[in-house]
Amino acid sequence: MRVALFTDTFMPQINGVTNTMAKMLDYFDRQGIAYRVFAPKYEDAVVPETVRQYYSLKFFLYPECRLALPNIFNINQIFEDFKPDIVHNMTEFGMGLAGLKQAQKCGLPSLSTYTTHFSQYLRYYNLEWLEGFVDDYMKWFHDQHDRTLCATKGTREKLNQLGIHRTEIFSRGIDTELFNPMQRNQSFRETHKLTDKVVFAYVGRISAEKGLDVLIEAYNTVYRRYGKQIALVMTGEGPYLDFCKAHLPEDTVFTGFKKGDALAECYASSDIFICPSGTETFGNVIQEAMASGLAVIGADAGGVGENISHEETGLHFKSGEISSLIEKMEALLQHGAFRKQLGVNARAYALTRSWDHIFEELVGHYLVQKSMKAA
Repeated sequence: MRVALFTDTFMPQINGVTNTMAKMLDYFDRQGIAYRVFAPKYEDAVVPETVRQYYSLKFFLYPECRLALPNIFNINQIFEDFKPDIVHNMTEFGMGLAGLKQAQKCGLPSLSTYTTHFSQYLRYYNLEWLEGFVDDYMKWFHDQHDRTLCATKGTREKLNQLGIHRTEIFSRGIDTELFNPMQRNQSFRETHKLTDKVVFAYVGRISAEKGLDVLIEAYNTVYRRYGKQIALVMTGEGPYLDFCKAHLPEDTVFTGFKKGDALAECYASSDIFICPSGTETFGNVIQEAMASGLAVIGADAGGVGENISHEETGLHFKSGEISSLIEKMEALLQHGAFRKQLGVNARAYALTRSWDHIFEELVGHYLVQKSMKAA
């Protein structure tokens, strides 16, 4: 099997797509699956010979993605030398378009991955008038592929509503060795003055579309009631960071961007994880928090809602409703045994979500499309 992967976001960026690709390429290496990656160029990035990078510009809606200007002649030459069996477009913009056109030109089977509800993000930038255009573009792009992969049943239903019907599930795994309750660090808690407090945590891009207004209002209300008994740790960076610092209590901990063991420590050294976003197609942070043994609270919408079994591996709150989030936060504050049991259950669930199983299913999709094209 020889795979050509096109993506508008790549290392050193850290997001759902790049995290998945890092695990995917490791799996391909271990399984002897040949691949070439076509990606945007980032300054000072060092990449292996299997990756080709092209000049790109920041994408205003989501800076982790880049609007690339691919060199078609270079891509043609690589395809002639590499002779891929299948094209997998991880994103929908410059590089994704190049991959689609290359697959059509070469008569190769192609798969696309739908990862982000971009049309829902527009309202946070006062660009609601573009929602129809973005949805139409997504339908046009994904409809030209043999299959579109998405992470959850809810996302699949949304795609079907848009008129995209040739869909399959490509879920996400979790590294349960890295994200582990054993990463809990008392020194971390002491350094940030969290000792003897129940610690809420948020991890992710700090931007408006992540539902942070809801989190801010809910946490401030709970903080007024419980004061120094609780704390909030915010891990990540983004355009909403200054707003969060101005509107959250002064003892809120902002760790900045973290990865690897430092990120795992932020999770495991907390007690309750909150994911306020109702626009996620999956929500990798939910699984990372679960693997870390935390009780999780997440919006009952999108991939986040689908990843949580209510009152078994975590709690749902009604997406966008501050009062509902407050209710769930206080329930876990007042019932410590219940909170700890949710964390135990969450860890057990995370242990069933291996990356190797996920990628075995992905390669199965590749083989099916390759055989159908050959027929």
